[in-house]
Amino acid sequence: MSGQLGIQPGTTPAAAPSADEILRDSDNFSLVLGGPLFQLMCRAHMANDTLALVRQRIAAIVLLTWIPLVVLAALEGHLLDRTITVPFLYDLEAHIRLLVAVPLLVIAEIVVHRRLRPIARAFIDRQIIPEKSKEQFDKVIRSAFRLRNSVLTEVLLLAFVYGVGVLVIWRHYTALQVSTWYASATPDGLKLSLAGTWYGYVSLPIFQFLLVRWYFRLFIWTRFLWQVSRIELNLAPSHPDRVGGLGFLANTVYAFTVLLVAHGAMLAAQFADRILFTGAALTDFKVEVATMVLFLLCLVFGPLLVFAPQLANAKRKGLGEYGALAERYVREFDAKWLRNGAPTDEALVGSADIQSLADLANSFDVVRTMRLAPITRDSVIRLAAAVLVPIVPLALTMMSLEELLKRLFGILF
Repeated sequence: MSGQLGIQPGTTPAAAPSADEILRDSDNFSLVLGGPLFQLMCRAHMANDTLALVRQRIAAIVLLTWIPLVVLAALEGHLLDRTITVPFLYDLEAHIRLLVAVPLLVIAEIVVHRRLRPIARAFIDRQIIPEKSKEQFDKVIRSAFRLRNSVLTEVLLLAFVYGVGVLVIWRHYTALQVSTWYASATPDGLKLSLAGTWYGYVSLPIFQFLLVRWYFRLFIWTRFLWQVSRIELNLAPSHPDRVGGLGFLANTVYAFTVLLVAHGAMLAAQFADRILFTGAALTDFKVEVATMVLFLLCLVFGPLLVFAPQLANAKRKGLGEYGALAERYVREFDAKWLRNGAPTDEALVGSADIQSLADLANSFDVVRTMRLAPITRDSVIRLAAAVLVPIVPLALTMMSLEELLKRLFGILF
């Protein structure tokens, strides 16, 4: 493995590059290349600092989480057992969760790594970080790396998965309270089968750990942006991106598209079992869908709101400065061209003064229409759609494919 991040297979997880190395190489900033699990994957030759070998990692996870369930369910006779409400092969929630959502959570690492790694360099190259604040910016990056590489954090995440995710959330809230391949309902609660024991203590914890680790990475990303927003940034109110030069951050949200699709798949999987085996209808889950979409959009776009105070201040300052400049210019323009102040040999037609007046008006309009966050309507719509796409096929439980296609074409065309 190359030394791109200063992380070698034989080093400890805390081994991170210096801030100077970070700023010299834009490929160094990463939310995902670090931590004890990453180190373990590197030693097992299933990962490296370019996040290659993704197919090997997905295959290994499937072999560990799904294949044993097939074998154990077959041994217990629960693959297609008609005497239970949910046989193994009919459990869409388990299959989508382990065969779709988990691979998407792994693939999301590549997407996020590649799309976010130039961010630290972008702040420097675009001169948004003033020279006097570069040392403070270095500390922010080092702090993000220390948190990302924390052994204690991953241990706590694992403890949370077993203590809360499995024993509380799954057993009491998400597991079906009917006879299934993984458990039978008793007056004392769910009694796990042999396959259910593997599912509850191996497969689900792996899935939940991958999920909550993503929430932790989003926390690191939010904290990084918040700490950067505490630096006095060199924002340009007249920048054409209308966010003072921070427009490059608007595209960072697309890095999380695959992660949002994975959440949509998890939601669809949970709805599918309840529709097929408990008689629920897709319309019964409107509140859950809306809540999940809102939660995920806040999770992705919320971190960008930390720049609102500085952008608001830059807008106020820009309006004042450009307003004063415009006032001075239009008065001189008025005195020159309307009050007979222009030289007699200077022609009005073709004068650069007219174009300059128009340019000044455009610059003032850019400042006037500055946004308070690098968020666009298009990105909000696209990411909301990413969550909803996996749920769309469930509409077939309410109408035929032909009717669904007619309605979709009616909306689109």
